[in-house]
Parts: sequence; C-alpha cells; structure tokens
Amino acid sequence: MMRTVALSLLLPLLALIAPSAHAVEIRISAAALERTLNQQLFNSPDGRYYFRGKAGEGCYAYAADPKVSFKDDRIVIHVKSQAKLGAKMGHNCLGLDFKTEADVSVVPEAQGEFLGFRDARIEKLSNNKELDFFLVPFLGSKLPQKMRVNVADMVRKLVQTSTQSTGYNIQLTNLKVLSMQVDGDTLVVDFDANLTVQ
Repeated sequence: MMRTVALSLLLPLLALIAPSAHAVEIRISAAALERTLNQQLFNSPDGRYYFRGKAGEGCYAYAADPKVSFKDDRIVIHVKSQAKLGAKMGHNCLGLDFKTEADVSVVPEAQGEFLGFRDARIEKLSNNKELDFFLVPFLGSKLPQKMRVNVADMVRKLVQTSTQSTGYNIQLTNLKVLSMQVDGDTLVVDFDANLTVQ
C-alpha cells in the first residue's frame, strides 16, 4: 500500500515550492489494501492468521488468503478458513476438519491521521458453531483494526529522503484525513496536509 500511496503523492510533493499544500487526493486499489492486510495481519511464514495453535501443531484454526473488493459504499474482505478441532494427542489432533470461506464488509472512515474502518458487517459465515466461535470476533473486530493505516506516518517516511531526491528539505507538519469513499474499483481518500519546504 505504501508504494501505491507513494506514487500517488510523489508528483504533488515534488512540485511543492510553497510552504503548504491542501486537498490532496489519493486513490487506493483493492490490491494495495490486500498487501496491507498481509503485512499487518496475515504475516506468519505461511501467510496465515492463527486463531488457535500454530503451523505444525495437530489442532489449529486459521484464516488465510484475504481478498479485497468494493461493493457500493463498502469494502468487502473475503477470507478462507480452515481448522482441525478436537483433543491434542502428541503432535496429532483427534477431531474434525473444517474448511470454509467467510466475508465481512466495512465502511471506510476518516479518523484524524488515519484511514479507518467501521460498521463491520459479517456477510457470510461457515454455519459451523465451532469455527464461527473464532471467525466472528476476528471478522468483526480484529480484521478491521488491522486494516487501519496512519497516513501521516507514511507521508513522513516518504519525505525523509526528500533532500537527496529533490534538493528540497520537505517536512510534514500536519495531516488530516477529510473523507474516504469507495468510487468504483478504488478507495478515494481526500486529506489536507501542511508541509514546509526549505
């Protein structure tokens, strides 16, 4: 996601000669949000988020392979989930195997310096009580929290090398996300940013 944001911001930042800039718009793709989820949540060596157990254990439950899409004014996250639940016997698990897919949708929300998400609505569950016990809190709370991104920190990291790359020392003094909305196949983020150029 940082690369997408960096490319979107690079031209306006390089063009800055005045001490401040306002009303910057960036467009974020579904693929960029997927990368954010993979970096911040599905970041185990096998690309999974374990609700229970870990890789190599007999009993486990995990979600994997997040896919992001846009529908109307919402962001839809689709995950695959698999579990083997039962009694642990050494390295084995005496129990049942479950596989399912689940969907949750969220509404993007401006939260100061952050791209935030609210109103998590579970669209599809496994209808398996044991697996849903893990999926419901994950989809309704954990996943939307981990999608949250601090835009100001991303811009600060981007402009850290501004002196070497542009000859100008650019510093971010203030940033506020004004609005976020789904527009077709992108998430459009409008924000005000105050920067100083020396």
